[in-house]
Amino acid sequence: MQRQMLRGKIHRATITQTELDYEGSIEIDTDLVEAAGMLVGERVQVLNLMNGARLETYVIAGEAGSGTVCLNGPAARLGEPGDKIIVINYAICDDAEARSIVPRIVNVDDRNRIV
Repeated sequence: MQRQMLRGKIHRATITQTELDYEGSIEIDTDLVEAAGMLVGERVQVLNLMNGARLETYVIAGEAGSGTVCLNGPAARLGEPGDKIIVINYAICDDAEARSIVPRIVNVDDRNRIV
């Protein structure tokens, strides 16, 4: 049996900008991406705490230390600067491996710095 398990999460990040005229994705400060164990190009789920929107997209690299969290393309319609979001990635694994996964939870402050 295969299970889909929480692998990493950036909790309560603040959207810093949106760019509608872009192909799509979420740009995230690479310090946050690495801390959460995510990879550039990886599929993620984005949950907007302000309006309840949920979307799936992929990660693109933002400048390290910048605090950037930018919704691009169609995702830009589902959030606005200042909204709090959760960014989640998952691992697909067998039952035994699923029982040993310890998710990497990254909590951030209002400027998207790791706390």
